Amino acid sequence: MTSVIVVGGGAAGLVAAWRAASLGHRVTLLEANGRLGVKLRISGGGKCNITHDGPPKALLAAFTKDQARFLRASLHAFGSEAVLDLLRREGVATYVRDNGRVFPLDRPGSASAVVAAFETLVHRAGVDVRTGARVTGLLGGAPRIEGVRLEREDVTAGGVILATGGASYPETGTRGEVLDWLKALGVPVRPWFPALAPIPLEIPRPAWEGVALRDGELRLSAGPEGRRLAAFRGDALFTKTGISGPAALELSQAAERARRGGPAWLTYAAVVDPPETVDTALQAEARANPRLLAGTWLGRHLPERLVDPLLAEAGLPRDLRLKDLPKEARRTLVALVTALPLGAPRPVPLARGEVAAGGVALSAVDPHTMALRGWENLRVCGELLDLDGPVGGYNLQAAFSTGFAAGSLG
Repeated sequence: MTSVIVVGGGAAGLVAAWRAASLGHRVTLLEANGRLGVKLRISGGGKCNITHDGPPKALLAAFTKDQARFLRASLHAFGSEAVLDLLRREGVATYVRDNGRVFPLDRPGSASAVVAAFETLVHRAGVDVRTGARVTGLLGGAPRIEGVRLEREDVTAGGVILATGGASYPETGTRGEVLDWLKALGVPVRPWFPALAPIPLEIPRPAWEGVALRDGELRLSAGPEGRRLAAFRGDALFTKTGISGPAALELSQAAERARRGGPAWLTYAAVVDPPETVDTALQAEARANPRLLAGTWLGRHLPERLVDPLLAEAGLPRDLRLKDLPKEARRTLVALVTALPLGAPRPVPLARGEVAAGGVALSAVDPHTMALRGWENLRVCGELLDLDGPVGGYNLQAAFSTGFAAGSLG
């Protein structure tokens, strides 16, 4: 039986602690916050998107090839069904939405119910849980870690599992400083980078706050007339400072990389058909319904709240009928629904992302055990790894899976 310290009481740390204790190890779980699972409690707006439905192969397809290759072993060992079975045994019923995202049954505090289930598991397994225990450094060096340094004491153990999270939402305790400690010990790391975050815009539309663009495609290009860099089908939501919503979160990392490398420009295609196709359809509509208002046609494709402002900006009267549309006005209408200009992105905030890209290089970690190569007793898991999947429960599942692998000590 080995004494094990798990640093971090989030998704990965809770599973790692439970797994190691279940295998007979003496486990101490150190959490800087006053309670466990702080970030879990606010995930999914407090509803907690636990995982994504489907077999491991389907979940792996959502990650980049190198990340999927790394996750394959741990996801097969502890996949979405294993997580949900574990929660069901603790009384947490779940359901699957049409998009494959899995949530606990809707009720007040549903995310807290997930945390409570994991808390029960770790306590039942005999884990010594210490909250308010902020780790300030690591003890020892390769090839063997000796323990960790707290603010007022050192704690030693036969093994250490780091599950401290990334650098997003620092108010939940995920400050990202552990990456610097590991780098100082010679561990290969990639700097933190914003991912799955809202995108601020150079010229925001605060008057449109709360308006959603639905069922279209958010597109990123190298400047207004530049080549297409990335695109994502999904909804976008105007905020006071820019855009949020699934499409914005998915493109945030690409938008920030593009912005740092040169001109970047965002548009939203409410209609994803080519402009020529939409123009032909608009002309046919004008012949069939010549008295139809241009604003009415525009409102079929864009939120009604945007129709008058967009027409005014384009210099088109609200009562303009399709039969009276000049060629240029028609092209303007087509452009608004096929490439609504959102403008240039401003720096994407690292702290506001659902996850942070970057972390410990996957090449430095054994994908079966999460052990750091060159170390005898140091493991890493969860968001501390250089993993960043899409929105939809994939990142939490990666945390659960890698936490399980890290806790599977021999």
